[in-house]
Amino acid sequence: MRIVIAEDAALLREGLARLLATAGHEVVAAVGDGSALLDAVRTHRPDLTIVDVRMPPTHTDEGIEAARTLRATNPTERILVLSQIVSGRAAADLLTTGEGGIGYLLKDRVGDVDEFLRALDTIASGGEVIDPQVVRKLLRHRSHLDKLTPRETDVLALMAEGKTNTAIAETLVVTEAAVAKHINRIFAKLELGADDTTHKRVQAVLTYLRR
Repeated sequence: MRIVIAEDAALLREGLARLLATAGHEVVAAVGDGSALLDAVRTHRPDLTIVDVRMPPTHTDEGIEAARTLRATNPTERILVLSQIVSGRAAADLLTTGEGGIGYLLKDRVGDVDEFLRALDTIASGGEVIDPQVVRKLLRHRSHLDKLTPRETDVLALMAEGKTNTAIAETLVVTEAAVAKHINRIFAKLELGADDTTHKRVQAVLTYLRR
C-alpha cells in the first residue's frame, strides 16, 4: 500500500515509517501537522492515511478535524486514527462518516505489529477496526444497546474490532455456529435489511452509533 503518516512525535513517525517499509508498504509522505496532512493526501492520493488525533498548533483535535475534511471530500478515503486517549465522541463522529475503510486504535496497539498490520489491511479493504477500549466506551453510552443480550454485546464488540467468526468463537470459547446465530440476532435487532451479509457486518456497530 501507499501510505501517508501524520504524527507530530518524530520518533513515533519515523518508527511507523520503518515498520511499514519493512512490511512492504510505501510511505509516500510523513508529516507533523494537519495542514501538511491535507496537502500530502491531495498530492499523493495514498491507499491509506494514518493520523494522530492531537497535532500542532493546539494539540487538541487537529488530526480528527483533518480526517473529517478528508472524508468529506472523499467518503471512501481510508483512514486509521491513532490516539493516546479513549475519545468516544471523536471516534463516533469520525466512524459515522464516509463509506467504511476507517479505524480508531490506541497507540499502544502498535506494539503488536502483526495485529497492527492486519488492522491496516482491514481498513484498506473497506472495513472498520475499533480499539476494544474505544468500543467499550462507545457501547456503554448507548442506552439502546439494552436490546442486546450480554453475549450479543460481546459478539458485537468483537465484530467491531474486525475479528472473524472463527476468532470470535475462540475468544468467547463457543462454536462458530453459536457465533453465527448471535450475529443474525444482532442484525435483526439493529433492523439491518436483507443486504449482503458482509455489508451488514461492517455496518452493525456504526448503525448503533448513528442513532
